[in-house]
Amino acid sequence: MVTARRGRKATGKPRPTRASVSLPPDIYSTLQALAREKKVSVAWVMRDAAEKYIAQQWPLLETKP
Repeated sequence: MVTARRGRKATGKPRPTRASVSLPPDIYSTLQALAREKKVSVAWVMRDAAEKYIAQQWPLLETKP
């Protein structure tokens, strides 16, 4: 009998780190509205914002897709 593997496929890339953050209700509501408008998750909006912030603060560290 073959047992199915669970979890993600190995990609060779390091696994993302999960972070927990507390936000004021008005900020979170704005993030939800942006996510709804773009049809993405709140997490996606926050990752996008973090990447843009880092690129703005440290342009030499900007990663190319």
